[in-house]
Amino acid sequence: MNLYLRLIWALFRTRFMPSLSIDDTLERTFRVWPNDLDINVHMNNGRYLTMLDLLLVEYFARIGFLRVLMQNNWRPMSGGACITYRRGLKPFQKYRIRYSWAGSNEFWNVMKFEFLTMDGELCATGFMKGAAVGSRGLVPNAKSFEKLGVTQMNRDLPEAARLWLQAEEAMMDNRADLSLATAA
Repeated sequence: MNLYLRLIWALFRTRFMPSLSIDDTLERTFRVWPNDLDINVHMNNGRYLTMLDLLLVEYFARIGFLRVLMQNNWRPMSGGACITYRRGLKPFQKYRIRYSWAGSNEFWNVMKFEFLTMDGELCATGFMKGAAVGSRGLVPNAKSFEKLGVTQMNRDLPEAARLWLQAEEAMMDNRADLSLATAA
């Protein structure tokens, strides 16, 4: 199924679904289509992240944040993802994605996700981070939460997410070190 059709379908169906609160878990069922496959005849690793983007649109719509983004002329911005794969998804196989807010800092919100077979076997899991971006850059979460009508929730990030963010920071620091080394 074409990704634009999936996006249109996701937006359409949210109009008929109950709203969610920011700390609710969103779970949806999908099927692996032939255009999701790689040369190993299982779901392409990049397609996992694309499917997460679709779920993010639904999540934003159902918690009311899509409306807040549009009203304030903000854009959603993905800041990175950390994913690990355990089991491939085969052609036409049904699977579930479980998606939930894991916590936040001043600007970034971290989401946890899991790809599961229909019988609950873990196929892939990880975290992604995102923020709202306005004309002056990243929008502070205090403002985003206020516009959403939610008291900013303080939730400690899971240890794995904290370690990922630390590793990400170290990679960016190392990038600066590498550029200096190549200039010498």
